[in-house]
Amino acid sequence: MVCGQMTPHNEAQVGDYAPTVLLSGDPLRSEWIAETFLEKARCVNRIRGALGYTGSYRGMPVSVQTTGIGIPSLSIYVHELLETYGAKALFRVGTCGGLQDHVRIREVVISQAAGTDSCADGRTFGDFRFAPSPDFNLLGMAADHAKGSGLAHHVGPTASSDVFYHSAGDERFRPLRSHGVLAVDMETSGFYTLAARFGARALSICMVVDNIFTHDAIAESERQAVFRPMVELALATASKAFRLEQ
Repeated sequence: MVCGQMTPHNEAQVGDYAPTVLLSGDPLRSEWIAETFLEKARCVNRIRGALGYTGSYRGMPVSVQTTGIGIPSLSIYVHELLETYGAKALFRVGTCGGLQDHVRIREVVISQAAGTDSCADGRTFGDFRFAPSPDFNLLGMAADHAKGSGLAHHVGPTASSDVFYHSAGDERFRPLRSHGVLAVDMETSGFYTLAARFGARALSICMVVDNIFTHDAIAESERQAVFRPMVELALATASKAFRLEQ
């Protein structure tokens, strides 16, 4: 371990992260969130390019941490945030692909529960498969705020897959589609599982950037600008929860 480095993946010291953390898969998105929304943001981690920042939002201490792509990568950073750095409330602000025709690009999906094809997080307990869900109060606050602000959004079940380029193609998602699953990403199920294991509060809010079955997709050049409503929703929810705890 490098001298001064707290974990194999993070150089931040204990106390460098706020109790509330936004999680982004993309380091450029993490940087954009910190520069756009946080006051007095400082970079606390650069190891492997997984940028982490801490600042404040309307008087609330808040951090942003890059997690990379997929449950295995996210699990490293979330585990360390919870075990080493004492994070208490985490919000995933990421991307997803719509599985229903009415789940359109540039809309937000708030995950109510998340199944997966992954075995990366040890979710099988004997004969049982764990079905993780978010913190109920955070879910309710986010849904209420989205509705009150007129944000185009959906609340319901999602799925997380470890495989992006699958030999079965998109047809493998049809059983999920027929059972009302709204969208698919690569992280939420593992994220919720770890939060449950550590007794932390978690909520996944994702922007729909494509639809698996209608084949609509946003342009790559849109990807930062289109994320603003998603990040604003996460911060508004976190801020309300923070105020209620004071």
